[in-house]
Amino acid sequence: MKEKLDREVIAMRAAKELKYGDCVNLGIGIPNLCAHFIPEGVLFQTENGALGYGPLIREDEIENAEQYYVDAGGKFWTPVPGMSIFDIVTSFAMIRSGRLTTILGGLQVSETGDLANWSTGGGALGGTIGGGMDLAVGAKKVIITLEHTTKEGAPKILTKCTYPLTAQKCVNFVITDLAVIEVTGSGLVLKEVAPGWTADEVQALTEPRLILADDLKEIDLE
Repeated sequence: MKEKLDREVIAMRAAKELKYGDCVNLGIGIPNLCAHFIPEGVLFQTENGALGYGPLIREDEIENAEQYYVDAGGKFWTPVPGMSIFDIVTSFAMIRSGRLTTILGGLQVSETGDLANWSTGGGALGGTIGGGMDLAVGAKKVIITLEHTTKEGAPKILTKCTYPLTAQKCVNFVITDLAVIEVTGSGLVLKEVAPGWTADEVQALTEPRLILADDLKEIDLE
């Protein structure tokens, strides 16, 4: 079986989409890991009220954690000079402002950029939508990180989402353990593939037709 990218590498590739001056909200799961790969000049924002915090504290460094320095996913982070802390009302004003980039996890993404990331529709044990809809609709750019398929091998990138939607036509980029895909008005453009994988192999695990970028290349792991 061919090797897929692990979760930290997905996060590292997602962080490469960020540029100097960006303010970025990180969702729970793979997006949290982007805080290990902070590009210069990028500020991270957390839904529970902090902006400009430093790298996450890894499990083997947990003795350095401070109980109040925690993100919305329950991960401890490092305080740095110049960061700010504020109430959640202010935080959601930022989230809804159209100024943030948001990196979220996903359960499904459709070919038109619809996002489903909060429930499989299986009843009360599924979670709640929380601030996910605000993060998806209120951002200037939405990047989704996820494994390309379910554990059973079913595609997560679909012609139409089958799970309850978080938001419609909100996704700009999808970064998986197999590919980097841009959502455009013409369809899904396959821009990068995991090392050792071909476009045909990625297509076989993707429901909608992929448009091959003219400069299609392998994902850079450095």
